[in-house]
Formats: sequence, C-alpha cells, structure tokens
Amino acid sequence: MRVYFRYALKETISNLWRNRMMTIAAVLTVAVSLSLVGSALLLKQSAAQASVVWQQGTRVSVWMQPTASTSEISGVRSQLADLPIVKNCVYYTQAQDLKEAKQLLPQNEWGVLTVSTMPSSFSCVPTVPSDAFVVINTFEKLPGVYQVTAPGQQIREMNKVIRVLQIVFLALAAVLLLSASVLILNTIRMAIFARRREVSVMKLVGATNWFIRIPYIIEGFIQGLLGAAVAIVAVTALHIWYPLHNEFQLNTSALLGTNAVVLVVGVAIGSVGSAIAIRRFLDV
Repeated sequence: MRVYFRYALKETISNLWRNRMMTIAAVLTVAVSLSLVGSALLLKQSAAQASVVWQQGTRVSVWMQPTASTSEISGVRSQLADLPIVKNCVYYTQAQDLKEAKQLLPQNEWGVLTVSTMPSSFSCVPTVPSDAFVVINTFEKLPGVYQVTAPGQQIREMNKVIRVLQIVFLALAAVLLLSASVLILNTIRMAIFARRREVSVMKLVGATNWFIRIPYIIEGFIQGLLGAAVAIVAVTALHIWYPLHNEFQLNTSALLGTNAVVLVVGVAIGSVGSAIAIRRFLDV
C-alpha cells in the first residue's frame, strides 16, 4: 500500500510538471471562478446583514390622546408587552414628546403646542418590519389611542429590495458555481485527453481502473486546492480593501465561513472533475 501511494504521489507530481501549462490553466480557472463565487456569497451575506440593521431601525408609534387616562395608557402598555411580534417599547410622556417636537419642528409649529395638548406615545420596534401593520390594526381603535403610525411605504420598499438583493446574489453564486464546474471539468478533461495513450497503455498491461484513476484524482485535488487558495486570497483582499457602508460590513467569522466554502468547493470540484473526466478513457 505504501509503495502504491508513493507511486501515485510521484506520478501526480510528474504529471503536474510535465503538463504545467494545463495545470496553470486549471488553477487559474478555479481561482477566477471561485473568486467570483466567494464575492457573490459575501455580497449576499452583506445584504442579509444590512436587512437586519434596517429592521432594527424600523419603529411604530402608538400615539395616545392628550386626555387619555392612566388606566387607558396602562392597558395599552400591557397589551404591547404581551404582543410577541414587538421586541421592545419605550413610553414617552407628554413633556418628552413636546421636547422632541421642539427639536424636529419649526418654531411657528411647535410654538402653539403645550404639554396638555401634546399626546404621549409608545415607540416600539417590531420583530420584523412587516409586523408594524399588525400593530397598527391591533391598536388604532383601542380606547385612548389617537393614532398609530409607521413608515408603511418604506417598509414595503425595504422588504422588496432585501428580497431582490438576496435572490440576485444567490442566483449569481449558483450560476458562477455551475460555470466554474463546467470550466474546470473541461480543463481537466483536456489535460487528460493529452495523455489518453498513456491510459490506454496502462490498461493494456493490466492496470486496474482505480490504479489509473488515483493519480489523476490527486492531481485534480491539488489543482482545486491551489485554485481555492488563490481565490481565498482574492476574497480576503476584497473584504479588507473594498469600502462598504456600515450596515454592509461583515465580521471576520463571515469571511472565514465564506473562505471555508470556497476551499471545500475548490477541492471537491478538482477531485470529482478529475474522476469524471478520466472515466471516458478507462474503457479502451
């Protein structure tokens, strides 16, 4: 067994050097394809992370009547606390809302307001933006409630953009991965085609299929590994040097996960591609 693996390793290194131009072509094909795949995966994760940040910034406000009683305010507070689709709520008194109005509105508008005419409010963060519509329908007709407001149109547009971005990046990664598989398979097949006579001779002298196949699989494994390593460097460089807006920036764990996927896919495509490519030349 040791002699066989020594032979397989020696034959693999010999094949890689003897066909170094094809080897370089295969490695570059893997590297370019997987760099694009890794970049698409990073962008998809960035879009997903940005959606979380945007969701956290979505708020729904339950405005109470200026004349709302303490029991009515307490009832709304209790129902909001028991509502599972609301993560947290902050209550603002009439005085606090008036102070905020002075900061947001021009003087000719807030100048006519007083504490007694200013409504108090609950500012709530829904679990997902679309839950804001449930909160509106639930509370807008309760006693003591003046109105319930939320950025409805913005929520619809945001959900639409997030879905489109995630679908586009996922589809792009799938197409690039398929393209990478085809390109790598054809590159390896061309390399093996150039040595089809060697395979035929080995079959004629009694070599088994696996005896012939193993060196080529190891060769594809090495090509996929080298290509994936180059792709990992490219993806890491993109992550470090390409400027992204705050909510799109990914942490190191996301980069490591993407690089792990690139490495596994590169090695798998190289090994499986070689195994598939050699099959057509084994029956001589």
